[in-house]
Order: sequence, then C-alpha cells, then structure tokens
Amino acid sequence: MAAVAPSARTRGNPWVILIVVSLGFFMTLLDLTIVNIAIPNMISKLHASLDDILWVINAYALVLAVLLITAGRLGDLFGQRTVFFAGIALFTLASAACGLAPSPGWLIGFRAVQGLGAALLMPQTLAILTMVFPPDRRGAAFGVWGAVAGVATIAGPTLGGLLVTAFDWRYIFYINVPIGLAVLVLTFIIIPDLRTDRKHSFDVGGVLLASLALLSICYALVEGQKYNWGTITSFISIPLLFGVGVVLLILFLWLQARRQDAEPLVPFALFKDRNYALMNVVTCFIAIGMLGIFLPFSIYLQSVLGFSALKAGLTMAPASLVSMFVAPVAGRMSDRIGGKYILMSGLVLFAGGMGSIAVIAQSTSAWYDFLVPQLVAGIGIGCTFAPMITIALRNVNPLMAGAASGVFNTTRQVGTVIGTAGVGALLQNRLIAGFTSQVAQRGAGLPPQAREKLAAGFQAAAKGGLEVGSGARTTGLAGQIFTHGFVSAMRPTMLVPILFLLVGAASCVFIRRQPAAAAAAATSEISETPATAAG
Repeated sequence: MAAVAPSARTRGNPWVILIVVSLGFFMTLLDLTIVNIAIPNMISKLHASLDDILWVINAYALVLAVLLITAGRLGDLFGQRTVFFAGIALFTLASAACGLAPSPGWLIGFRAVQGLGAALLMPQTLAILTMVFPPDRRGAAFGVWGAVAGVATIAGPTLGGLLVTAFDWRYIFYINVPIGLAVLVLTFIIIPDLRTDRKHSFDVGGVLLASLALLSICYALVEGQKYNWGTITSFISIPLLFGVGVVLLILFLWLQARRQDAEPLVPFALFKDRNYALMNVVTCFIAIGMLGIFLPFSIYLQSVLGFSALKAGLTMAPASLVSMFVAPVAGRMSDRIGGKYILMSGLVLFAGGMGSIAVIAQSTSAWYDFLVPQLVAGIGIGCTFAPMITIALRNVNPLMAGAASGVFNTTRQVGTVIGTAGVGALLQNRLIAGFTSQVAQRGAGLPPQAREKLAAGFQAAAKGGLEVGSGARTTGLAGQIFTHGFVSAMRPTMLVPILFLLVGAASCVFIRRQPAAAAAAATSEISETPATAAG
C-alpha cells in the first residue's frame, strides 16, 4: 500500500504543530513531578534512601538545566525539527531504561540520560512556535502551551498515583514510551523543517564554560545539605564547587560579551527587552515555588495521612483540571489586553491557594479540606504560564528563537534544581528539629536512654527514607511523633517557596506594555528547506 502523504491542511498547520510539540513538552514536564508521588513506593521497592530518591529527581533536573542553552543553539544550527526528533527518541529510550532499572544507582544514571533527551527537545518547542505563529497570535498559542505546562506539572502526581497504585513505580516511566513513539511519527509527518536563511555558527568554548559553570553550581546546591555545606573529600568542598561555578559563569559572560559581534551562545540583545529579562527572573521564582511546594505536600499526603498513591494524586487533581481550562483563556486575554495583570493575579492566587494548604494541614486532615485551596491554586496556575511566555517571547526575533528559548528554559530549570535541592535540604533540617521536639514533648515519661534512642531513630529517618512509621498506618507513640513532627516541618518548608511566588508577583509591576515590534518582519526570513518541502 502506498504511503499516504500528509494533506496541505495538516502539514505546516500551526495549530496541528502546536499539538505535536506540546505532546513532547508534556512528557518532559510530567517527569519533573510524577516521581514525587512514587517516592514512598520507590523507597520501599528499591530499598532506597530519601537522598537516593532526591537524586532520582535531581539527576534529571540537573542535566536538563545544564544543557538547555546548548540545545537551543543546536536547534538553530541543525534545525529545530531535527533536534526535537533526536530529543524525543533519546527521551523515549531512556524512559524505558528507567522502568527496567535494577537499583537506585542505575535509575539515577538513566534519569540523567532522560534529562539529556528532554534538554534537546524542550527549547525547540518554543522556538518552533515562535517561528510558525505571528506575534499577534502567539498569546493564544502560548496559552495552549501554558495549559500543557500547568497540567503536566500538576497532573504528574495524579497520573503517577494511578500508575503506582494499579501497577508499580516503574510504570511512571513506561507511560512515556507509547507517547514518545507517537510523537516521533508525527514529527516528520506534521512539522516542516523550518529554518532561517542565515547560517549559524557554534560557540564550543561557550558551551563548555556554561555547562561546567551550571554543573558546578547546581551540584553544590543539590549536595550541600548532605555534606553539611562543608568538605566532600580531601580539599574538595561545597563552597569550593559553588565558588568555581560562579567564577566560570563570570568568565563565560565575559567571553560572551566579546563575541556579541559574531554569534554568541547567549545574545545579550535578548536582555535589552526589559520584559524578556524580567520574565527570566519570574520563571525561576515560579519553578522554585512549584517544585518546592509539591515535594513536601506529596510526601505528607502518603506518609502522614496514609493516603494511597492514587488517593494522593486525586487530592491534587482539582488544580490540574482547573488550570487546563483557564490557561487557554488567559492566553487569548494576553493577546488582547496584555499579560501583566493576569500574570500578577495568577501568582498571587497560586501562592494563596498553596499557602492555605500549608496553614490548614493537620495530622488528621481529610482530602476535602484541601479542595477549595486546590481550586484557587489551579486558577492561579492557569493564569501564570500563558501570559508569562507571551510577555517574554512576543518581541523575540525568530533568528534568535532557539537561543531565547534555551536561555529561558535554562533559567526555569535552574529554578527547579534550586527548588528541589533547597526544599529537600530544608525539609530534612526541619524534620530533625520537628522529630527532636516531639520526642522531648511526647516522650518525656520515658527513661533517658530510651528517649535518646528514639530521637536517634527519628533523626536517621529524617536523613534516610522516612521509614519510621507512616502516619495513619502507625499507632502509639512513634506514630504521634512522626505525624506531628512532619506537619510541623512541612509548614515552614512550604512557606519559603510561597514567598518566592509572591516576590515574582511583585516583580511584575515593572513589566512594560508594548506592541509586538520587529518580530513580525523577521518572520519572513523563515523558509522551509527544499528537501523537506519535496518530502
């Protein structure tokens, strides 16, 4: 049977292209949060510690953050469709390998490869959309993209809970395989090979310096608490790694400044647009806020309230459902009236909803206690991503679409690493304090040696896998210490990232309202390569 060629209405249709790239983007964001809900199951089945599982999260986020700028430039050099396809293929294979991992070490390694695939494909999504949509319609397109971002971030715990309850933690990775295969097929059928007429060069020195700087800084943040922010081995310490990373970053920026007349990895011209520069700060704060909030809340629902993974996921589902419907509307409104006040309102609502959860959470809470705050947070998330992306990229010249998307996504992923690492460290610190306080209070009648042994056990649990009881499933003194200690630790842990969200909202005061400028004219420089057109 002869192959059926894609119709003219399908191939190159911006809205159909949006669906395809959104599917790929959905998988990469889903894998940032879907692991959270499976933490107790992975600790049990893999015999892993909490530190191991934090590295399962951070290995993915770390590689993603380090390589996004490079991947954005690779899209400019070899074509966004080609790099997007390569990223999907690698991500899909790595997902299957993650599901087959026999130990925590193997899983962490495969997650790093998965992060490489995500890094290749993620910047291409925004770059492709910037090329195929004119400036005056990007708000609606970014609204759908934003809906995907919001739904993926919130749906991770819900879908993960269903898969973990029905099958096993391994299926949170297997689910990517059929989606990835479908996107691979659709990529060459639907997405044309759009490129600018300009030849691009590749800044190898910039790639090495940026990668080493980000790796050193992010690794220091991730491992800081483990080594008490001191010596790792011999003369190598956390402060030294962080300092080296900062020096390399400064050197990278200095060399980039000297290359601005050529083709730098990071064009400084991007930051002449105040809105683009400001949205890079805001997206970092949002990433810190989202990952920092959902990590402790996911553990709380299962380890303290005794919810199954499915019930915990469903408890968090209302926010996902609401944001899915709100985001496209917010995107269209951003095209009409601008996104400044929509974004500010979204951040305040999201912070308010999740802040309410931190305040009302008790060791005996029920799922319906969190329903209204989840709905408020969902409206906030829906009003956040679409206007933020629209404000950031509306005036970006398509010639720099790959670089702009790479830098923007890098900023967001660095925020993700900071959020996960910082909140993980803060949670462990507060758990030790909370358990110690509860042992002293509730174990006052015990002999001193018994009280000291109990305190040591809970401190080990805080640093390890939280295996000392699981809230509602544990009775007696140990259960009381665990549940009340965790709740007292969770509140300040969640409130810190909420403060970042509020600072992000306040930053939006400085957004400048301006019409789309030269981007519309530059769109005419994009053409489909003859080989692809003939295909």
